[in-house]
Amino acid sequence: MKKLDKLILGSFIGPFLLTFIVVDFILLIVNMLKYFDEIFGKGLSFWIYAELIGYFVISISPMALPLAVLLSSLMTFGNLGEHFELTAIKSSGISLVRALRPIGIFVFFLVIAAYLSNNYLVPKVNLKTFSLLYDIRMKSPALDIKEGVFYAGIPGYSIKVNQKIGENDLKDIIIYNHNDVAGNLDVTIADSGRMEPFFNDNYMRLTLYNGQNYKEARATRGISEKPVEFNRTTFDENVIIFNLDAFKLSRTPEDLWSTNRSIKNIGEIKVGLDSIYTLINDHQYQNYQTAEGIYPFFTRQRKLAPLAEIVERKAQDDTARVLKARKEKSLKDSLERLNQKLQPDSSEVSSILPEKRLSNTQDSSGVLNVKSVGEVSKSDSIFKAKVTNRTPRLVKMDSTESPAKKNTPNRQDLSKKVTRTTLLTAEEKELIDSLIYQRGYRSNALTMALNNSRNLKNSFNIKNNQIEGFEREYRRFQIAWYQKYTQAFACLVMFLIGAPLGAIIKKGGLGFPVLISIIFFIVYYMLTITGEKWAKEGVTNALVGTWFSCVCLLPFGLFFLKQARKDARLFEPDFYVGIWKSLKSKLILKK
Repeated sequence: MKKLDKLILGSFIGPFLLTFIVVDFILLIVNMLKYFDEIFGKGLSFWIYAELIGYFVISISPMALPLAVLLSSLMTFGNLGEHFELTAIKSSGISLVRALRPIGIFVFFLVIAAYLSNNYLVPKVNLKTFSLLYDIRMKSPALDIKEGVFYAGIPGYSIKVNQKIGENDLKDIIIYNHNDVAGNLDVTIADSGRMEPFFNDNYMRLTLYNGQNYKEARATRGISEKPVEFNRTTFDENVIIFNLDAFKLSRTPEDLWSTNRSIKNIGEIKVGLDSIYTLINDHQYQNYQTAEGIYPFFTRQRKLAPLAEIVERKAQDDTARVLKARKEKSLKDSLERLNQKLQPDSSEVSSILPEKRLSNTQDSSGVLNVKSVGEVSKSDSIFKAKVTNRTPRLVKMDSTESPAKKNTPNRQDLSKKVTRTTLLTAEEKELIDSLIYQRGYRSNALTMALNNSRNLKNSFNIKNNQIEGFEREYRRFQIAWYQKYTQAFACLVMFLIGAPLGAIIKKGGLGFPVLISIIFFIVYYMLTITGEKWAKEGVTNALVGTWFSCVCLLPFGLFFLKQARKDARLFEPDFYVGIWKSLKSKLILKK
């Protein structure tokens, strides 16, 4: 049995490595074509491109593994069936499931390795890829001045050369200087010139011979302005120094990409999900607070209370913020205490200073007066004594001191006196209505209510858009989380499809198996894109959207496995002819 396992596993490893390299190369070419115009033609070294290609190869490996497993397993069992080796294995009493076991174990460990790669290796490689790709995009193209064409690669200048002699000598040169952002008002014309890079190619010296420089001031007031200043300078030799920093590849710090979900592992994605949910909950809580603050009829007896889960989450977030603030404050205090310990002691400083201490006082004019302790005036000490000895006195009001107040009725007695039980008369109603309508109380109330409604609606719309944006980002983080599992599990699904199909069609090589593999991979890719799109738009749950392709293709694998165990001839015309004859005979018998 060990020899059989080695035979089957050995016949699978070779096609797997070959197909993985081929598929990875094809996906690499497709991915590189997106950035072809942005990364090539900028005079970069070979090692920069090799580094970028290496990053791309690793980052697209999760997509290449399922197709490689599908194609290699289909080719392996197709070759075994084509050479009747699979028939010999079955005739010796070994089932098809037992023959699939060595490759199944290999694929199982491959799934684990793919998961670990997706969770730990690919995020770091994506960080390197984004950083390097951004730096290459920002780099200016290589210095390549062509004949008869204006070259604007050097920032602030436009250069045209009618003839180039060799690599450095130029003829008939026109240079427009745009550094002052004033248009084509600074022009230099020369008969010939020479370019010479120096200082490790950081700068370029352009020496011009036999030319003129025309410089005109910019008009600011229009037609009524006096003629502007115009300068013309003739030179035999003029040297212009260009800074070539824009042609260098400057590496951006990788911390700028720390918020991208593609560079996070599962633990970091969970932290990001919690942060985004906190933002969503805060905005929902603010919506309730805004509604309660805008509408004045929400009194103490009638409030617009948030949902219990929102309040509970808000309390948890506030508690976390308080604990974080206390932790930061304790850290800051510990650092301050440490700095105080490192500073010299005050007793040591006082021993160095004179015996008399200085006291600072400030007069009314704001000038700071410095006096020694013994020179403090008596008036100052008397004034301080008066201020410090002053204590408040409690004044008790006796009822006998204010007879007028005693005779005044309290509020309850007054309310009892003005209480009315009779209905309003017609004249009183008319008077009240006149106050409401004539003085505009009703129209003002309606206008105020309408403005409050509009303000509340606008606030809700703004908050709703913000919440929708956070929820969309939340779903994308969930998709990135579940993709680390689904892309690895897809290898097992493709194995369950490819191996039984190879045993059924019994064809090896790169012909029919490649066609079948491409069809199933296209179906898998389309289902994956569709499910992720549904999850991003909120049509379905992120878990369902990411697992949609695997769940749809897994029944096909189980069906093909069942048919392969029966030696079904699904891809032979005789199989379908026999089905048609049996259906036809049943229909005739029913008639």
